[in-house]
Amino acid sequence: MAAISSTRITAEEYFKLPETNQKVELINGEIIIEMPPIDDHQKVLALLHLLLAKLIPGGTLRFAPLGVHLDDENVPEPDLFWVSGPDSRCKLGEDRQWHGAPDLVIEVLSPSTARRDKREKYQLYEKHGTREYWLVEPLAQYLEQWVLVEGKFEYKGLFGPDDSFTSPVLNGQKVELKSVFPGSGDQG
Repeated sequence: MAAISSTRITAEEYFKLPETNQKVELINGEIIIEMPPIDDHQKVLALLHLLLAKLIPGGTLRFAPLGVHLDDENVPEPDLFWVSGPDSRCKLGEDRQWHGAPDLVIEVLSPSTARRDKREKYQLYEKHGTREYWLVEPLAQYLEQWVLVEGKFEYKGLFGPDDSFTSPVLNGQKVELKSVFPGSGDQG
């Protein structure tokens, strides 16, 4: 379960907080501290990272806890994000923090985060120009793909373990999900 503070702060105040390995986000001026995820979440996240590391055409791939400074009230920590290169909206600043919308954002849903990932964070990534957004449900084993078209996310589909899709942000590469959802109940 996520704890939400009742005190609103700015991104400047957020960046003065002590460094931590815990996921701490600033969403609409509110601090959100998340409990550690379940094993299924981390397993799918690791498999997505491995898959993308093979597919990405360069750029930078990062995973939480690492914030993305979008504006004065929002520093989300995507589960996984990719920045294509020097032409991306997202840049690593002199402060060693990421600023601007990553090209691809992936959020792995947890019971305590799914609603925020599907609403507030979806709206933030869309507003700031994230080019592609994936919502991944590790237990039900599906991925929703959203692609930014003329400033709005357009739903591209719901894909399961036996499916594949193409990613415009990854230069039209085919993403096969059998390696992300290799089988339910696996201990691996």
